[in-house]
Amino acid sequence: MRRFGRFEFDPVTRRVRREGEDIHLAPKAFELLAALLDAAPRVVSKRELHALLWPGGVVADATLVALIKQLRAALDDHDRTAPLIRTVHRVGYALETTPVRRERASPTTRWLTLGQRRLPLATGENIVGRDEAASVRLDDPMVSRRHARILVSASGALIEDLGSKNGTFIDGQPVDAEPKPLRNGIQLAFGTVLATYGESGSGMPTLTHAGPVEP
Repeated sequence: MRRFGRFEFDPVTRRVRREGEDIHLAPKAFELLAALLDAAPRVVSKRELHALLWPGGVVADATLVALIKQLRAALDDHDRTAPLIRTVHRVGYALETTPVRRERASPTTRWLTLGQRRLPLATGENIVGRDEAASVRLDDPMVSRRHARILVSASGALIEDLGSKNGTFIDGQPVDAEPKPLRNGIQLAFGTVLATYGESGSGMPTLTHAGPVEP
């Protein structure tokens, strides 16, 4: 197990985790990360990466650039002032393994809005359904007892359907058992009950409702 920044890299199980959560990487992206990590903090030339990733093959530089973009997206490496994967133009790439000091960001608040009511979502599992114990209780005949699950972590929120009878939808598209990411303002439907997902680093809007939500 090797660690860099907020990440853990395990070459034996071929797993990459960020703060305990698995990150999906395609095989070539995993091999690219392994090559950069093994050489870090040294700059790995494009020629060397081509030889490691596509031995005996002829691949255009554009393929490597696309793979770098894919890896950056998976690692949420979007801060140009302190990149995790540093580009050395016309030479190659380097992985920055030294943690960068940054100002602590305000914790993100997440909630669901149903009509004029807003219900906070807690970190961890939030069950949506008719069950008395549900975090978001929807007393509606079109909603299953355990209809859907919203998983909240420091890196974001995911939603999955729990085999509900009338389905869970994101912007009109059905959600299955495979968790789907949520973004601020996205429209959800639990059967025929509509909701809006919200998130903010400056806290939840003033209008709140702390009890069970009933449409």
